[in-house]
Amino acid sequence: MKPFSYVKPLDLDEAVAAIGPGAKFLGGGTNLVDLMREGIELPETVVDVTGLPLDEVDELPGGGLRIGALVRNSALAADRRVRAAYPVLSQAVLAGASPQLRNMATVGGNLLQRTRCRYFYDQAYACNKREPGAGCDALDGFTRGHAVLGVSGSCIAAHPSDMCVALAALDATVEVQSVRGTRRIPMSDFHLPPGDTPHVETALAEDELVTAVELPPAPVAAGSRYRKVRDRASYAFALVSVAAALEVRDGTVTAVRLALGGVGTTPWRAREAERLLEGGPATEEAFGRAADAELAAAITRQGNAFKVPLARATIVATLKELAG
Repeated sequence: MKPFSYVKPLDLDEAVAAIGPGAKFLGGGTNLVDLMREGIELPETVVDVTGLPLDEVDELPGGGLRIGALVRNSALAADRRVRAAYPVLSQAVLAGASPQLRNMATVGGNLLQRTRCRYFYDQAYACNKREPGAGCDALDGFTRGHAVLGVSGSCIAAHPSDMCVALAALDATVEVQSVRGTRRIPMSDFHLPPGDTPHVETALAEDELVTAVELPPAPVAAGSRYRKVRDRASYAFALVSVAAALEVRDGTVTAVRLALGGVGTTPWRAREAERLLEGGPATEEAFGRAADAELAAAITRQGNAFKVPLARATIVATLKELAG
């Protein structure tokens, strides 16, 4: 591991002042230390933010919740307000890892975790995320766990988070802070598709720290569900996951939120499916047509083509359950 300087700031102002070129924030949930051990991340400075006062869940004046970046995943999943108003988020967090990991992982760290693509971790292979311009050996490699939506000729790595899929469905906003002040980034804009620059994974500037996630009031979210399909029941990344919220009146879909995991290079908001569903019948046939429309853009390889019919079936099953 390359030598680095270690800083543990006493307050938020000191933390954002400490960040600069070659620096990384260390929270409870990123996989930064793993990547440093492998020689993939080589920060000059590690800024330990685990002691900052960002570990509360607060109600917003107009409704909704403000979740501090250092709220532990276990605390988030157990929060009664989250379980009542946003059950999809609690379910996604519980599906994401073992209890021991949830006790350490944080909301901010979960947002910033990097892909688990085996070609990214193994320096014997070419990876544009790890080394821009090196190429992507995953394109013609073992692709079973890779993405089919939002891919490019430079990268097909799937986004690993469960929590972020639920946040995408809930229209969350990410609050970030730097010495220039505070700004808010819609969750749909926070993670970036790979394009020609897969190493640029988020909209964060180099000197910005994630301080909170805000959830808007969303009555439709009270009827929501997270469904995860994986190789084993415990501590496995999603092959396909669905975060869905649905409101049905007199057999008609009056509100819907839908996001997909395991299939996208980012937490995938299924806006085409939502467009087709809203105002239409809450039937299995309509759910299938909407899923087909969303998945029409999929670009598959021999190893991951199964994800398209699996995603369709999971979308339909989840919406049928919510429709009752």
